[in-house]
Amino acid sequence: MPKGGLEPPRACAHWLLKPARLPVPPLRPGGNGELWPRYNPKSTLGLTAYTKVPILALQAVDKLSIARNPRARHDYHLLETWEAGLVLTGTEVKSLRDGKASLVEAYAHLRNGEVWLEGMSIAPYLAGSYNNPPPARSRKLLLHKGEIRKLIGGTTQKGLTLVPLELYFKDGIAKVAIALARAKRTHDKREELKRRDAEREMARVFRGKRT
Repeated sequence: MPKGGLEPPRACAHWLLKPARLPVPPLRPGGNGELWPRYNPKSTLGLTAYTKVPILALQAVDKLSIARNPRARHDYHLLETWEAGLVLTGTEVKSLRDGKASLVEAYAHLRNGEVWLEGMSIAPYLAGSYNNPPPARSRKLLLHKGEIRKLIGGTTQKGLTLVPLELYFKDGIAKVAIALARAKRTHDKREELKRRDAEREMARVFRGKRT
C-alpha cells in the first residue's frame, strides 16, 4: 500500500469509448413536432444531436382522397366492396395529383373477363400537350383473378351492378374503390333521407345539451 492512504482508482478501458459509438434509441414522435436523433460529426463530444422536425413531415400519408361518387350510397345498397388498381398514363397520374378528376358519371362493367371503368373524367394535364389521352376514356381496373370471378358471379344476378365509390392514392399508387350494389327503390331513398334527418336532429340536440 502506498504511503498516504489508498491508491487512487485507475481509469478503466471502457471509459475511453466515444459516446457517439454507443447505441442511441430513436425517440417516438409526439404531438407538436418531436426531437429525432441526428448524428452531428462536428460535435466536440461526438454526441448525437437532436433536431426538431414537424410531425407532418414524419408521418407518411397512407391514403389521399382525390374524388368521390356523391350518389353511390344514396342511390344504391352496397353489398361488397373491392379495391382495384388503375391502368393510367403518366400525364393522367400528374392530373390526379392535382386533384383534377370526377366520378360523377362513372360506372364499372365486365368485358371479356376484365373489369373496366367508364365515364371517369380526368382533366388534361396542362404541360402534357399531345400526350394527354381523352378525359373520359375507358380505363382497365386491376384485380386478382379470384376477385374478378366473384364479380362475374355477382353481376350475373338480376339487379346487381358495379359502382365506383372513391378514387384515391394509397402509398403513392392510384386506386379506386368499387362496390357490388343493388339500386334503391324510391321508398328506400325516402326512408334513408328520414333516417339521416333524424340522426342530424339527434346530433343537434346532443350538442345543445353539452353547451
